[in-house]
Amino acid sequence: MKYSKIMVVVTLLLFQLGTAQEKADVVLNKALTEAKSGNKNVLLMFHASWCKWCKVMEKNMNLPETKPLFENKFVTAYVDVQERGEKKSLENPGGQALMNKYKGENAGLPFWLILNPKGEVLADSFNAKGENLGSPSTPEEVATFIAKLEKTSKLKKEELQIIENVFVKK
Repeated sequence: MKYSKIMVVVTLLLFQLGTAQEKADVVLNKALTEAKSGNKNVLLMFHASWCKWCKVMEKNMNLPETKPLFENKFVTAYVDVQERGEKKSLENPGGQALMNKYKGENAGLPFWLILNPKGEVLADSFNAKGENLGSPSTPEEVATFIAKLEKTSKLKKEELQIIENVFVKK
């Protein structure tokens, strides 16, 4: 009987370890390593499962016309933060601390950064007024986003135009 109880406890512990999220610094370091070897920058996205605008941003980035543009120029990494209730286990440990490090504690979601392979911030999701663009959708927000992409990648004008057309809310 004791053996059965021990096996149940061990199985539960292994299951919990197997479903635990990677630490945020591990996610970031993997992305930085991949960026270095691929001569790309990192697009680090802080998001949550409940966040409507996070889903819009991901959808826009993963459309057939935009996905190859982002994949060719960036290593995109996602860090889950600010989950609630039963979904708290989806968070990457240390994710909120990492977001806070980059002054995103009050930004809202999604909050994103573009980093070079050394981990230096090239751009963030704040506009000139210090407001988080999140998932840009207005012509003004998208123009700011496009300017940041242009500054931090080798995207061509026509590629930036495709991204702009997708992101501007119709």
